Formats: sequence, C-alpha cells, structure tokens
Amino acid sequence: MTKEHLGITPVTLKEWLHDGKEIAVIDVREYGQYGEQHLFYVVSIPYSKLEHEMRRLVPRKTVRIVLIGDDTNTLTQKAIARLSAIGYSDMCWLDGGMPAWQRAGFEVFAGVNLPSKAFGELAEHAFNTPRISATALSKKILAKEDIVILDGRPFSEFQKMSIPTAICCPNGELPLRIDDLVKNTETTIIINCAGRTRSIIGAQTLINLGIQNPVLALENGTQGWYLEDLVLDHGKTKRHSLEINTNALHTRKQKARDLANKHGVSFVEANLVEQWLKDPQQTTYLCDVRTPEEYTSGTVPGAQHTPGGQLVQATDQYIGVKGSRIVLFDNEGVRAPAMASWLAMLGWNVSVCENAMTHNWASQTKAQSQPLETKNTKYPRLESIQASQIEKIIKTGAILIDLRSSMKYRESHINSAIWSIRPQLSALTLAQKAKVVVLLVEEPAIGKMASKDLMEMGVTEILINTETPEQWQKAGLILESTPDLPPDHACIDYLFFVHDRHDGNKAAARQYLAWEMNLLAQIDDKERASFRLPH
Repeated sequence: MTKEHLGITPVTLKEWLHDGKEIAVIDVREYGQYGEQHLFYVVSIPYSKLEHEMRRLVPRKTVRIVLIGDDTNTLTQKAIARLSAIGYSDMCWLDGGMPAWQRAGFEVFAGVNLPSKAFGELAEHAFNTPRISATALSKKILAKEDIVILDGRPFSEFQKMSIPTAICCPNGELPLRIDDLVKNTETTIIINCAGRTRSIIGAQTLINLGIQNPVLALENGTQGWYLEDLVLDHGKTKRHSLEINTNALHTRKQKARDLANKHGVSFVEANLVEQWLKDPQQTTYLCDVRTPEEYTSGTVPGAQHTPGGQLVQATDQYIGVKGSRIVLFDNEGVRAPAMASWLAMLGWNVSVCENAMTHNWASQTKAQSQPLETKNTKYPRLESIQASQIEKIIKTGAILIDLRSSMKYRESHINSAIWSIRPQLSALTLAQKAKVVVLLVEEPAIGKMASKDLMEMGVTEILINTETPEQWQKAGLILESTPDLPPDHACIDYLFFVHDRHDGNKAAARQYLAWEMNLLAQIDDKERASFRLPH
C-alpha cells in the first residue's frame, strides 16, 4: 500500500480480515448509521469523536487501518486527513462504503457488538447452557423458593431496571463474589441481563468454574420479563460487597487459573508486558478488569478500565485492532483469569499479568492514555463562555451550535441553539456568516475537534460552553424541549433499534431478541471458525 492512502475493494478487505495479520477496520459514520448496517468485524469510531477515540482504540499508529464511510468516500477522505495529521500512516478506505460491500455479496449486519453477541449464541449451543423462562422464574419468586437472582450487568444498568429480588453482580465479579452471595450449595442461582448474551456468559462462567449449585440463565433477560407483562423494579441499589473476602480466595484463584489454563491463557510478568507495550510491530492492550471503584482509586499507568463482563460482552468498545494482544489484570488473581478464558474462546491472544498492581511501571507505559493534543498536533484554542454571557453575545450576531447528543437536545436545549454534529457542520451556511460561533458540548474534546472543521469553513471566532441545562436555566436562559426535533432521520448519532427496547416499546424488544438469535444464520464459515469454543 502506498502513502497516498488508496481505496480497496470489498474482496480485498474480506481477504485482509482473515489473513491473520493485525487490522483495524473503523466505521467513521455516526453511531446510528453504523448500527443500522455494518460489517461483522468493525469498530465504531464516529467522525464526531474520531481523533479522541482513535488514540484509545487504535494506539499503535503504524497498524494497518481500513476506514468505512459513505458511498461517495467523502467522509473517509475527511477522516484520513484528520488521522494523518495526528500520525496515523497505513490507511486506506473501503471504496464505495457499505453499498459496495453489499453489491459484492457480503453480509451486512445491524445492531452492535456483533462478534460478542454472535459468540454468546454459539456459546449457549456449545455448552448447552441451562435456562429458565421469565414465567417460570416469576412462579419461583412468588413461591419463595430457595433461589438467588444475580444481575450480570454494571450497576448503572441494574439501577434502570431489574428483576424483583435481584442483586447486582456484574459477570466479571461473579468468580470472586459468588461464595459471599450464595452460602448454600442447594440454592438455585439465576443470572440475568437485559437480553441474552450476559445471561448466558454469566451462568456459564459459574458452571465452568465448577460451582456445585444449580445455575440457570434467565431467557431473554429483563426484556423477556417485560414481554411477559411482568413488572420490573426500578432504582434498586442492592449489589455485591465492594470488599474482597479473603477466606475462600485461595480456592477461587485455583479454579480461575485452572479454567484459564484449560483455554490456553498465558500468565506473564509485568516486565514482559512492558516490552510488549513498546513493540512497534504488534498492538498490546492493557486492561484493568476490576470494579470502577478500584480502578478510580489507582491503576497501572496507561491501563484501560475494562470491567470483565463488559469486555466479553462488548469487546469492540475497548479493543480496536483485530489480531492484537490483550493483557488483563486484577489484584487478587480471580477475575482476570476467569474473564481471560472467555476472550481466548472469542479468538483473542490473551494473557494475564500476575504482578501488575505491585510492579513499578515505567512512565512511558501510556498506550491507552494519550491526550488529544500533542507536541506536533495543535487544535484551535477555544475560549470558554459562561451561561450568564450567552444571551448578550447572541445579540451581537453569534450563533449557538449544540453538539450534544440529538436525544439530549430533544429533551432540553437553549431555544436559539441549532443542533448539529461534526460531519454535518459543513451544511451550516449560517455558521460561515456569523461573527462568533458558540459550541455547546459536554466534553471539551468534542468542541476542539469540531472547531477544526468550522475554521476550515471560514469561521474565525469560536467559543465553548460545557455547562448543563440546569446551569443554563439558572442563568436565565430560555430552554425548550422538542420531542420530534431533530427528526428521526437526522438523528444519525442515535440507534433507535437498540435503545427503544428499553423505553416501553415491545415491538422493538421483540425485534432485538429476534435479531440476536438470528445472528448465527448470518455469520459465514470464516467468522464462525474464528471462535475457539468446545465442540
């Protein structure tokens, strides 16, 4: 490939996806567009967040990269220009985007986290994971049978909706916490999530670790519960203890290590991991699988927070390079080995670092924590403006561009603000004529990246405001809600297909579950063969 960054055909890309070499296939369309149709092996990094997220998901700048954009290749050309400016070199694009991929006869997928979701369905078949229906579980709860329901999702998801009597224990914590949560070996354990994957993986994790209790996955999770007209709880806070019980730790460690060894996971020292992180020929991801509280209190320099269950459930949200190396760590030797066993079955080259939390790491271990701006890459300096000053500056001819999510704009925005998103800024002719543009953002990085595009359009003065609607209102600004504006077709950052299932839309919930179960009929032999599940 030459430095001119060429377009490639769908046939070439399909060959590259299975040639065993490292490759980052990045969809630079916005999240809603990506979620409607995309490749099986692709990572979503929207143009609106491109440079910021690229550093985290694709840390090695010389890796082979293929960008997926629109059918005219306009968006991919923009993306290549932005990524070239921050040092990425080996880039090309899929010529013609998704329409070309379809015309070549290759499968197109909807939804998100495709490899992990398909893997969950395959795992259920491979292990014959036992399950229970929502109706049957409801009867057990009413009969006050000896059961414990454990919700395998993160605490934030659990609080939104949960099965009655459930306790939050994310899948990655199950190997470490199960003996504390279930004292009697006769107690039946039910694992649930919002749909299918985490219910299956959580239940099978306990079974694979050799737990004596009967273990069942709740079929279709909270969605299945809701579809049976059963009542969900909301706002519950019951969760596993944040303390680590050392009484049974030795046994837990041995079981987790045996499971990891069974699936070919290697155990390595931090000195070797440091060498891997410096290797210019291979990408290595350093992943802290502990709780958010533990991660916040202190972690390894450059480590990404990847809660174990989420890393298995949504690997593409943390790992951007297919064929790369993943190194997991914890501080007790239970969670990392157990989750590594699943990543090995997913087809990844995975290791566990045994002394990560006690090693004196070199300061250059920064693979996952590079800032947006570097010595050679400068973004426009944006002056901040307070909410109390906004009304005054509007009167001088300034325009407000709200770059928050389309759903947050619908919910509440300053009445004179225009909603937009980075790839659509070039269509805002009003911005080019304005004396001043004020960007309303939640993250300064989003404003900085958008400002590059605005300055190329001829905008000379850009201000930024990162305050909340509550602060805007307190400053006397008039806010409004527009439930239908921007219209659905303009909300390219939002995937209705996934999110509507949690908003009382039964048709969306049924559609989502049908999609999940149909994935096995969509994947081809090469995609299926990439997994390493037992036969």
